[in-house]
Amino acid sequence: MSKTIQSIRGMHDVLPDDSHQWQAFEQIVRDLMAVYGYREIRMPAVESMDLFSRSIGEVTDIVEKEMYSFEDRNGDMLTLRPEGTAGCVRAGIQHGILHNQVQRLWYMGPMFRHERPQKGRYRQFHQFGVETFGIADPDIDAELIIMTARLWRMLQLEDIRLELNTLGSNEARAKYREILLDYLNANRDQLDEDSIRRLDSNPLRILDSKNPEMKSMISSAPSLLEYLDTESAEDFERMKQYLDDAGIEYTINPKLVRGLDYYCKTVFEWVTDQLGAQGTVCAGGRYDGLVEQLGGRSTPAAGFALGIERLLAMREAANIEVPQGHPDIYLLLQGESSSRKGLPLAEKLRDENPGLNVLSNCGGGSFKSQMKKADKSGASIALILGENEIAEDAVTVKFLREQKQQQTISQSEISKFLKNNQV
Repeated sequence: MSKTIQSIRGMHDVLPDDSHQWQAFEQIVRDLMAVYGYREIRMPAVESMDLFSRSIGEVTDIVEKEMYSFEDRNGDMLTLRPEGTAGCVRAGIQHGILHNQVQRLWYMGPMFRHERPQKGRYRQFHQFGVETFGIADPDIDAELIIMTARLWRMLQLEDIRLELNTLGSNEARAKYREILLDYLNANRDQLDEDSIRRLDSNPLRILDSKNPEMKSMISSAPSLLEYLDTESAEDFERMKQYLDDAGIEYTINPKLVRGLDYYCKTVFEWVTDQLGAQGTVCAGGRYDGLVEQLGGRSTPAAGFALGIERLLAMREAANIEVPQGHPDIYLLLQGESSSRKGLPLAEKLRDENPGLNVLSNCGGGSFKSQMKKADKSGASIALILGENEIAEDAVTVKFLREQKQQQTISQSEISKFLKNNQV
């Protein structure tokens, strides 16, 4: 006998006993976006590989090591999306919704990276992302951060800290790059292999290294905050003032540079100690040059993304109860004629009682086995339709969660009866 096929490593099924947790999260996100006036955009899971090489940066772990890329039958190089921002920008440019317009957009869906699977980090993972276009003022940066703070409250999550930094303008960053290069070259003997490789391409990324042996050297590196241009410094101060006025606490982390090439000016991360080494639960910032970099006209932009699996893991660890849905009514059917009459009756109940969840027994079974299924379903009422009920054009009502007398009700009166009993 052949071996059964298993799911691909790092890609997981969400089973019915867990899917309600996802549905609850998704509804919270939809409610949050409606409150702030953001609109949903849906992009393909597969894009041109060039899109991510040009946006994320060729010398990044994502592009070099983690992307799922392949050549299709036409010879085109395609990639399963590793993140959502680049695809959102591509869609905005392609459909002409960015230039000289303000857009507040959000999306949710699977992303793909060939990483080493571990708690909170998978090869197929799900992101919720928000992108804004056409607003240069730092008030939109602050709104994004305030919005995420509200999300933590809606999710009932605690112990999540905000870290801020600014990468400044492209000009300020270029000046700082030379100063940082001099420092890193002077300490070249302390750099690991990845950092040496990044010296020429993007030395700022070295500041984001997680290598503990480089921690002391990185901590002593010159700070970009000391080399900011006037506009970037003023924008950062204004953004912090917005957060102060909103009562949002934060820590300035001058070594926070983010892992993607397209960021500029404000960057931020929400971090926690509850997920071990994978402490970042939400990250984002400003990326004013990305639209132009991908072929559009210069457009200010800012956004963030968060990993859904990580937040669900935190909710599980905090023992946050999410009610699992169950039917209101379980319809028991006894005999061939009742099976034929049962489906139309169930439809009648649904038509006359919008929002009423009716689970109709299918597949036959004894009265005893059907009652067991009714009880296990969580329904509050069992409706019994047998030969006697059909002859009388009636249905028997049995309360499953309350000590109430069993009753036989005319089918024409059953909807009224259910409403009166607040089912």
